[in-house]
Amino acid sequence: MQTQQKILVWDTPTRLFHWLMVTCFAGAWLTAESDRLLGVHLTLGYTMVALVGWRVLWGVMGTRYARFANFVRGPRAIGAYLRGMLRPAASHAVGHNPLGAVSIVLMLALTLMIVGSGWVYFSGGPRLLKELHEASASLMLAVVGVHVAGVILASLMQHENLARSMVNGHKRGRPGDAIRWSWWPLAVLLMGAVLSFWWIQWQNPVLSTTPVVGLNVGHGDEDD
Repeated sequence: MQTQQKILVWDTPTRLFHWLMVTCFAGAWLTAESDRLLGVHLTLGYTMVALVGWRVLWGVMGTRYARFANFVRGPRAIGAYLRGMLRPAASHAVGHNPLGAVSIVLMLALTLMIVGSGWVYFSGGPRLLKELHEASASLMLAVVGVHVAGVILASLMQHENLARSMVNGHKRGRPGDAIRWSWWPLAVLLMGAVLSFWWIQWQNPVLSTTPVVGLNVGHGDEDD
């Protein structure tokens, strides 16, 4: 029987995706009520959609623990995990646990809803889409909060810093469960694509410097 040790679980592209999504959502939320920063808000939203598209592809073609088939489970598996998570001898998933999988799927879906409704509203759609945009963003914030709380709880239960594992890629497990390579060159390409897109957006004077008077796609604001 193999003894547990620190093994590579999260490839570099998956970790980069995670922190890019954190950065983009936080930035989009903070710039949501500013006409002056509308270009930044839009750019971060478009980036999130592109990242979700990339994550879907990587969820099919990526490394073992990045694939949706490895962690997306049905209600029965989620219930079994909930019943067993407080047992002293509870087994812990090497990759995402079933509850973490739920939050991941929700956040991917909400990203598409947030950006889609915001884009259509910004293009001249009805106010109903603005309200959907704001409600979806608020729901995303709630899901993120529950996800963070779940990570903290699981870290305490497993006696392992799960947030740190999404930085260095390592978790405790059997050597035979490790992924073979971090795929760091793909992460470099992903980061390069994101930075290139941001640079192109910055060159657009409409998005980078011109306030859009009377149009605010943020949360909790009212029409003039």
